[in-house]
Amino acid sequence: MEKRKLTKADLDKVRDIEGFPIGTDEDIIALSDAPYYTACPNPFIKEFIEENGTPYDEEKDDYHCAPFSDDVEENKHDLIYNIHGYHTKVPPKAIQLYIKHYTKPGDIVFDGFCGSGMTGIAAQMCGSGYDADGARPAIISDLSSYATFIAANYNEPNSPSVIDELTKIIDQIEAEFGDYYRTKHILNGTVQTGVNGQPIYGKINYVVWSNVYYCPHCGAELNYYQTMIANKVKSTEKKIKCTQCKAVTDRTKLEIKYEVEFDEETGEMTKTPEHVPVLINYSVGATRYTKEPDKEDLDKIAEIKARKLKSHPLNMMLHGDETERLFRVGITRVKQLYPVRTLFFLSEFYDRFKGDNKKLFLFTSALPKLTILNRYMPEHGSRALVGPRAGTYYLPNLFVENDVIGQLRFQLRKLENLTYKKGKVLVSTQSTTDLSNIPTNSIDYVFIDPPFGANIMYSELNFVAESWLHISTSNKDEAIINKSQKKSVTEYQSLMVQCFDEIYRILKPSRWITVEFHNSKNAIWSAIQEALGRSGFVIADVRVFNKEKKTINQFTAAGCVDQDLIISAYKPKESFRRMFLADAGNEETAWAFVRQHLANLPVVVDADHDGKIDIISERQAYLLFDRMVAYHIMNGIPVPIDASDFYKGLDEKFLKRDGMYFLPDQVNEYDTARIKMDVEPIQFDLFVTNEKSAIAWLYRQLDTPQTYAELQPKFMQEVKSVDRYEDMPELSVMLDENFIQDDKGRWYIPDRTKEGDVAKLREKNLWKEFESYMNSKGKLKLFRSEAIRVGFSRLWKDKNYQAIVDMAERLPGKTIQEDDKLLMYYDISLNRLH
Repeated sequence: MEKRKLTKADLDKVRDIEGFPIGTDEDIIALSDAPYYTACPNPFIKEFIEENGTPYDEEKDDYHCAPFSDDVEENKHDLIYNIHGYHTKVPPKAIQLYIKHYTKPGDIVFDGFCGSGMTGIAAQMCGSGYDADGARPAIISDLSSYATFIAANYNEPNSPSVIDELTKIIDQIEAEFGDYYRTKHILNGTVQTGVNGQPIYGKINYVVWSNVYYCPHCGAELNYYQTMIANKVKSTEKKIKCTQCKAVTDRTKLEIKYEVEFDEETGEMTKTPEHVPVLINYSVGATRYTKEPDKEDLDKIAEIKARKLKSHPLNMMLHGDETERLFRVGITRVKQLYPVRTLFFLSEFYDRFKGDNKKLFLFTSALPKLTILNRYMPEHGSRALVGPRAGTYYLPNLFVENDVIGQLRFQLRKLENLTYKKGKVLVSTQSTTDLSNIPTNSIDYVFIDPPFGANIMYSELNFVAESWLHISTSNKDEAIINKSQKKSVTEYQSLMVQCFDEIYRILKPSRWITVEFHNSKNAIWSAIQEALGRSGFVIADVRVFNKEKKTINQFTAAGCVDQDLIISAYKPKESFRRMFLADAGNEETAWAFVRQHLANLPVVVDADHDGKIDIISERQAYLLFDRMVAYHIMNGIPVPIDASDFYKGLDEKFLKRDGMYFLPDQVNEYDTARIKMDVEPIQFDLFVTNEKSAIAWLYRQLDTPQTYAELQPKFMQEVKSVDRYEDMPELSVMLDENFIQDDKGRWYIPDRTKEGDVAKLREKNLWKEFESYMNSKGKLKLFRSEAIRVGFSRLWKDKNYQAIVDMAERLPGKTIQEDDKLLMYYDISLNRLH
């Protein structure tokens, strides 16, 4: 597509799309570079797809691909990756592996949570010089105006002329104002002079500033640096000793000393925590020195504070969960986050950079290291400049004022690495809850790294940078957990369902979505799983990204989500969905689902490349049953078969190898791999945290019959922190209910022809347990989660949605939120009642 001039008429076409940013039409148009980047919902997407995509025709479509299950190394030292920071990023070379696996040259890739735009870079890198494979067109979008600005510039390679022009501007400003970053060279209290007797000046690298407090006991003024660091106390120490009265106080109990003054620009009285410069780090030639600020240094700061500033943000800070810590200490405007000298230089650079996105890209890349959030921690020695604490507006007691000129030169050297063969990437600023400007069944592959609960408050943290861009995020549809926005897990999940609904609509059938997900809370993991299922996706593979070993291991431990998860899910064919809904209530829908699901699963996996075949949990009976049940419930139709008949049917209709089920055209590939590798499949680790994971662990152990005495010590070793409300049965009870004992006292897995009876007996016992819960009153404090699952399943079959809701509300909220199956029954039952 040719270059366009974004007009107000174009904006009117997309103004009602969710996520349209906050800003004037003039500012949105000025920041945009149409058609490939618009700082609003992109009105040229349909044209981009028509020009670069392939229409979907199910009758002619022969696409088939198993989920990506290979080893991936995450390289955060990639030269492109480190040009501009953002809260969460995936290295483009890692994403490139997924894109090449799921697509062919020319297929359109989509990322609706693009952040800094690494998916677009990855799509273009598929056509780079060292890779003969062709580039993929990409559409990337984000709700954040700051994110799409970064993404657009990342996805536009540099030209040498841009680097030359930026260098000239930096040189000009240094020539004009560089004296403000010079300081007298003083050693042992003596000013050092040159051959002509004139003072030697050094170039300031950074200045350390200290908070000032009052002692709550005697009222003495306490300079934090002089009180703590000068007395060899760690900057992180929680107790502080008054230099006057010697009282020891928790530092959080200290009274802040404020600087109160009138701000002529805003017409307001400001009350800002007082900071004083305490240490200057400077260089004379190649040698670094430190000194206390002298009178000339203080005079320069006063002089620059009195100068009239050029363009700079006067915005009020955005109220929110994270910014509340700033408001508590009087920091209410963006400009208060910058030291006075820094703000002066930023205003000078911004005045010469504005109107040119590549120059502003360099400008915003330096911003994180230029605020009062940058920590100074001298106990780290040469690494005392530790930068801001990620993902928060944490205000340190000692902050670093970095040299703006030096920071821009440093970032410019990194910007020179933004070189690659340009492809076709279109950037849009909008919410993924509304992708109405993207046609149905038009996207070939989706890779996303979505927000994860309350981990990062994107709109609040991006507001400072967005203030320089004059456009800010409309966070009504921001998918986070945030008290200020009145968003809990429920609202977060609802927004993610809307996002996945839209992604499902635009993705072609049979195609894949990869979700990289980082979270340590089970409730968020459950919310994501259920959101995917409710939108129609079927999860085919979940892997854990192991950052320590840099490998991907199959995700197996229920509730173990303290590492990055790689979720692979597919969109079923439309013909399958039509047949599925038409045959609702017929047992054949269960087997049709299993056939479709097995066809979309990998056949042989050796993720570690160690010559050992991995067990694919998705091919095991218990997960096949779970997926089948979930798909029926998510589509609002009855589950046509119980567990015992399902397990019998698996053996009758499919081929079994090593506890896994295969289609006839798959089993030869697996058998060949087994013979070639000449090894048994490895078993992966499984943490035992509840009854379900305990039974799964026993199934794996009892491939070889064992006595209770042999199992018990191993079982105790595997039992980790049991869920708080879980009434975990004794090992002997679980063995009795699920396994058979031979005449030598060894427990073994029942023959599948008999396992149906075992399953029926177990469900009968668990239903009795559940009935006892129903007959009791009040909140349940201790219970068997397996009994709850069996109970909800039977109540669902009986269409007793009210009983499910009633029982769910008697359970601890955490139990429902952290179990995707219970959450599924509860949510859908609740919808049926309203």
